[in-house]
Amino acid sequence: MSAAPDPRRLIARVTLGVRWGDMDAFNHVNNAEYLRYLEEARVQWIAGIAGVSLTDRIAPVLVASNVNYRKPIEWPSEIVVELFVEKLGNSSLTMGHRMLASGDSTVLYSDGSVVMVWIDTQTGKSVALPEAVRAACAI
Repeated sequence: MSAAPDPRRLIARVTLGVRWGDMDAFNHVNNAEYLRYLEEARVQWIAGIAGVSLTDRIAPVLVASNVNYRKPIEWPSEIVVELFVEKLGNSSLTMGHRMLASGDSTVLYSDGSVVMVWIDTQTGKSVALPEAVRAACAI
């Protein structure tokens, strides 16, 4: 499957190397590793937002994820994870994602979306999306 240009607002592009240990018995990246790649890209994006920390009292939790597996990833390779804003809520962010071949952006390995909700980690209750996060999404 070829990766068509995505019309959504790109907020991050993270290059990651595929590790030998990411492979499964079928000689391609195990499906669970896709979620780890997506997590790493999201963490890098959040870490780059001034005034926001994953160790703050107000932090995001993942409440939903959807991954469409389009093409197996093999070792050795590098991939690019692109993150997009799909929807901003009062306390949530729906983020789209695509995984592409680093050397050929027409090769689409996966796509989908996740929903993150910002919570007060001491109470477990949802809180307003931090203004720094809202600004980083720039919709």
